[in-house]
Amino acid sequence: MKKGWIFLLGLVCATVTSAQAEQVGSVDTVFKLFGPDHKIVVEAFDDPDVKNVTCYISRAKTGGIKGGLGLAEDTADAAISCSQVGPIDLSDKIRNGKDKGSVVFQKRTSLVFKKLQVVRSTTPSATRWCT
Repeated sequence: MKKGWIFLLGLVCATVTSAQAEQVGSVDTVFKLFGPDHKIVVEAFDDPDVKNVTCYISRAKTGGIKGGLGLAEDTADAAISCSQVGPIDLSDKIRNGKDKGSVVFQKRTSLVFKKLQVVRSTTPSATRWCT
């Protein structure tokens, strides 16, 4: 029973720490008579540890009956672009070099196994130029 509570607490913490995406827009790519159409979805999220940086992800979303029920598996195709929207401010964790590959964004792309995630990687030379 205690292991179950620890697992649940870890799951909640992992969910809270990753950034929440906001859907910017979508474009239908294939018409489906039954269920939603296949589409390209564009989502934006802010990195919680790097202030004034917004990242945009475009990814395929499967439609049809399976897609409408959440049973379809989305393709692994995705593109990402990050933009500076103000003066960059790094958290102390990144400045001190203690951040070694944090998951910044995560989205399930199938019912069981597949997920799309963005992992932040930093270099020591890049962190000294940011204030």
